[in-house]
Amino acid sequence: MFQAVTAGMLLSSPGGRALHEASGQALVVIGLVHLVVALLVWRPGGGSVRFAGPAAALLVVTVGAMALGMAGVTTLHVPMGVALFGGGLLQLTRVMAAAGAAGP
Repeated sequence: MFQAVTAGMLLSSPGGRALHEASGQALVVIGLVHLVVALLVWRPGGGSVRFAGPAAALLVVTVGAMALGMAGVTTLHVPMGVALFGGGLLQLTRVMAAAGAAGP
């Protein structure tokens, strides 16, 4: 969601581009941490592998969207950003459902 806000700032604020770039780079780091956690839940934790694939896909698409944004290819960058938002929400609902099914 923060990326959408900073994308709007690109149009109205001179510092919007730098903030959008910095938050995009932070999302790549968050995506990498997400993937590492998903792998740790699966391998040493004995959990389900079903979270690792989407975590890897989200990271790849995030890096791709960042590269396209830096190259100025907004016709692909913007739809990928929307897809990332949806994919992140989908992954969150899957994790929350699994946590609820596991019980207290």
